Amino acid sequence: MNQENLMNQEVDEEITIDLMALFRAVWKKLPFVILAGVICAVLALVGTSFLVTPKYTSITKAYILSKQDGNVGTTMSDLQMSSTLTKDYVELAKSRPVLENTIKDLDLDMSTKELSDSITVDVPQDTRILRISVENEDPQTAKDIADAVREYVGKQIEEIMNVGAVNTVEEGNLPINPSSPSIMKNTVLGGMLGVILVIGIIVLITILDDTIKNQEEVEQYLGLNVLTLVPLKEGASKSKKVRKSSGKKRK
Repeated sequence: MNQENLMNQEVDEEITIDLMALFRAVWKKLPFVILAGVICAVLALVGTSFLVTPKYTSITKAYILSKQDGNVGTTMSDLQMSSTLTKDYVELAKSRPVLENTIKDLDLDMSTKELSDSITVDVPQDTRILRISVENEDPQTAKDIADAVREYVGKQIEEIMNVGAVNTVEEGNLPINPSSPSIMKNTVLGGMLGVILVIGIIVLITILDDTIKNQEEVEQYLGLNVLTLVPLKEGASKSKKVRKSSGKKRK
């Protein structure tokens, strides 16, 4: 039992020493780590600003009325029922008739698949408000598509789901600022990627490097006592440096 505890202690000590060696290796190269982070952050900033086309998002909302809304107020069961129909609304908003009519009406140069990918439809919890978001490279086109989709999906919902009406709550807004890409987010991610990449390279080089560099490592890894060191002459190769050690292992 004592022998096992001693072996476990030696293993833990070796792991601790290895981790400290890795930490020291990274610490010595800290300026390079910081420089790599700054360079990658600048590259991400420039790439996001000049190479990525910004996109704008327009949002429109519609309120879905049931057949009974003209006689009685909205009940909790109505709201719960509407929340269960969220997937139905999403499917109808991206149905082929709605997409084709929108493309035809606005004379859009895109396929139904491309238009569908640019549309996001959701129903906030416990409401009957249909929210349609459209992302496009042109802010005016994003607004026009949002309004057209709201109009055509309203007709689909009234005809297919037999609801009372679909009334407009908000027309699509004309976005001023792009919704994507996020310059700040990409810059931070670029900097983090550069730091992680350089640290990974340093750690890999340190792990693969099994050379003995000083007398402490001779004593640590070989268990030999270093008696003398022969200094290098001027112009001599570092590899010719001679270390003399005793032949006996340290007890």
